[in-house]
Parts: sequence; C-alpha cells; structure tokens
Amino acid sequence: MTAARQRLGVIFGGRSAEHEVSVVSARGVMREADPERFEVVPVGITKGGAWLTPEETLVRLARVEAGERRDLGDEAGGGVFAYPRVMETLRGVDVVFPIVHGTFGEDGTLQGLLEMADLPYVGPGVAASAVGMDKVLMRAVFAAHDIPQARYLVLRDEETRTPGDETFRAIERTIGYPYFVKPANGGSSVGVGKVRSREDAGTAIAEAGRFDRKVLVEEALTGREVECAVLGNSDPQPSPLGEIRPSTEFYDYSAKYLDDSAALIVPAEVDPDTAARVQALAVQAFQALDCAGLSRVDFFVEPDGGVKCIEVNTLPGFTPISMYPRLWQEAGLSYRDLITRLVELAIQRSEEVRSRA
Repeated sequence: MTAARQRLGVIFGGRSAEHEVSVVSARGVMREADPERFEVVPVGITKGGAWLTPEETLVRLARVEAGERRDLGDEAGGGVFAYPRVMETLRGVDVVFPIVHGTFGEDGTLQGLLEMADLPYVGPGVAASAVGMDKVLMRAVFAAHDIPQARYLVLRDEETRTPGDETFRAIERTIGYPYFVKPANGGSSVGVGKVRSREDAGTAIAEAGRFDRKVLVEEALTGREVECAVLGNSDPQPSPLGEIRPSTEFYDYSAKYLDDSAALIVPAEVDPDTAARVQALAVQAFQALDCAGLSRVDFFVEPDGGVKCIEVNTLPGFTPISMYPRLWQEAGLSYRDLITRLVELAIQRSEEVRSRA
C-alpha cells in the first residue's frame, strides 16, 4: 500500500527587493520536489504583499514562465487576515517550505506566523532568522562567540540620511579605505556599495539607507570568497566549500542574478587545512545563531591564510544551480533528495518542540 503524499506548501514572492530571486528559487523547488512523496501547494505573495491562492499563484507563474514578467504582480496587500481562503489552504498542508527571501519572510516574520499556525517549516526558527537577517545583531553574536570577522561600525537614522564630517572622520579613523556600506537588513547585495574615498561615501551611505534605518560600515576584505553549506538540526554537517570569483569588483546583485558573469568554483581551491577551518567555523556560526535545517555561511580566506566570517544566510538562494544545493551535490546529495531531507528535518524539529512541556 502506497503511503499518502505529504502536502508541501511553498510560500514565495513577498515584499522585499529579493522578490524575483524568491520566484526563481520557488520554481526550482516546485519542479524538483519528489512527486511520489509530495503534493506541492504553491502560495505566492505579490510585491505589494497580497497573498494568492494556489490557483491564482499558478496563473501568475504561467506569466513568468512565458517570459511576460519576472514577478507575481504588485497588488497592495491588506495583511494576512485579509486572505481567509489562503489561510484555509495553509491549514490543510503538512509542512511548509518558506522561500520568501529578504524582509517580511526571511527575517523571522513568516517563521513567527508559521509557529503560531503550528505548522512545521523548513529552515531556522524565529530568533535565528531575525538575527541572521540583521547584520548588526549577527556581528554582535559573532563577537560573543569569538568568530573572526571584519572591523565594522554601525550608522543609524539621521547618520544614514545626512552623514556629516564627524561620521566620515569616525569611519576613516576606525575602518579606513576602502570599505563597504550595507543595509543592516537585506540580502542579495541589494543596496551594497564600495567606498574608496570620502567623495564616494555620502552617496553610498544614502543608497544603503534607502533600504534600512541601520547601515553597516565594514572594512573591505581581500582574498578568496568561499562559502559553506550547513545542513541539520542538533548535529549540523558542513558541505564541501565553494568559491566565488566575480568578474566585477565585488559580488553584487547583477553578478549574482542578471549577467551570470561570476565564476562559481566547486570545490573551492583552498588547501585542506584551511577548508577544515572554514567548515568548523561554519558549524560554529550556525550553532551560535541557533539555526536549524539549512544555512549558508560565507567567508573570506585572506592572502595571509586568515579566515573571516562574512555572514550567515538563513535562507540562501535555492535554484538548482545556486551555491547551497550545488555544494550538497558535490557531497553526493541531489537537489531532489536535498529538498526531501530539509522537509524531514523540519518535521523532526517540529515534533521535538511539541514533545516538550
């Protein structure tokens, strides 16, 4: 007798600047999830925050697949309570793969909704997702756990809108040139800029400040940019390493998603001792944030052999050619089997939580 398939809700799209990336990731999951194990239930969210029924979602995806547009539409949303049909649909799923990148999804908000709904879901929980999205909080956790990282400063509110000479002098004194400015909350290099002189600084800080009230100012590291995928719950395992060699000065949004110019090298061309050190730090960072299921941890291996942790991505890009699944493919775990394993970890974690008083 064949076991009943699990209903796998795939929530994607959303209100962040990474909406289009989320759509690409979700299409990969929907296409490759094992059809003998899962019945996929797609739930899209427009760029304006409107939640779509599975039927509406499929209509929007047909437009994407036809090349008519890259997103799910931009209708303004009315909050989740405005979509009782969608919420009723989610009540009927067994587990959720929340693949909403960026704010209003990857930052703990969607995870909190799923916790309140008592639905198992793939990936880290509320706290880990929130800290993983906020680069300022993440760096405080790194410091508390002795995880090596770049020097940084934090700008807030008025400093991000109209930075003055005092702000510039503080950066020059503490960080020096060149440096990067980044929105504290965001991903896919949206709003990230490199500053080489004071003449560049005001524009770069203002651009980052468009996306968040907090802006991270961070020394520019040199060397090899390597990444490690981590998989598991209480006993997380690191993948082989991958290396990114961007054709531009740094790995920006265009290089990641638009022009396909960066070289992704798997496995990374680093010596075995350095690879082992990066893998150990990846697991340490994963556990320091209290992640679960999956995360991708990014590093710089400096010319002198030093290793600095850049960030933990609690919901990395998940297309079949994205670095996270590619690294596990290098380890012998196919994209389809990786999806299955992540769902198993989600259910396992949910059952463990329910078993506690």
